[in-house]
Amino acid sequence: MSVNLAGFLVVVLVAYLVPGPDFVVVVRSAAEHPSQGRWAALGAQTGLCVHMLAAALGLSVVAARSPVVYEAIQLCGAAYLVHLGVRALVTARRSARRRRDAAAGAGDGPPASPGGPSGRGRRGAFTQGLLTNVLNPKAALFFLSVLPQFVHGGGSATGQIFFLGILDVVIGVVYWFALVGVAARLRRLLARPAVRRRWELATGWSFIAIGLTVAAA
Repeated sequence: MSVNLAGFLVVVLVAYLVPGPDFVVVVRSAAEHPSQGRWAALGAQTGLCVHMLAAALGLSVVAARSPVVYEAIQLCGAAYLVHLGVRALVTARRSARRRRDAAAGAGDGPPASPGGPSGRGRRGAFTQGLLTNVLNPKAALFFLSVLPQFVHGGGSATGQIFFLGILDVVIGVVYWFALVGVAARLRRLLARPAVRRRWELATGWSFIAIGLTVAAA
């Protein structure tokens, strides 16, 4: 097996460093609890596995060659991102209302005590990461158009694509887990009601902006 490994690693690292929908989902989940951030990351990387298998089966070729199929996936992904953004804005609004009801002029008060993640929270984070990635047509096109550029003539092209795809997934897991560790250090700050509300507003509008950008692309 002969692949252009150095060039591939550079492209993958740059792709992960550029913030996108996965980045927002993982960081927002990590702000809830580090465990939820890790589950969101695993969901996103599972989505990459789905794209890898779809490319191997030729489904990505169909999506790429059919504008209707591609646009349907694109609009579904955009709608899901907007949905996540609206949920975050609603959460921020409810948080502000609870603050007003309980404040009585006491200010922010002490930071909330972080609790452990529930099974539902972990499942929800995994599902968000999975759907955000699966409904991102750019991830599918990455396996269809970018990966083959690093495949050499010797050996099985499918085998090389699987090798590069698995390497991409592993690199992503390491990157996301490191990012979750950084976000975990800010968790106590984000536990403050006022900071938390601003964070929810920022992530909510980020989801909506990314969703609208995806829809208009």
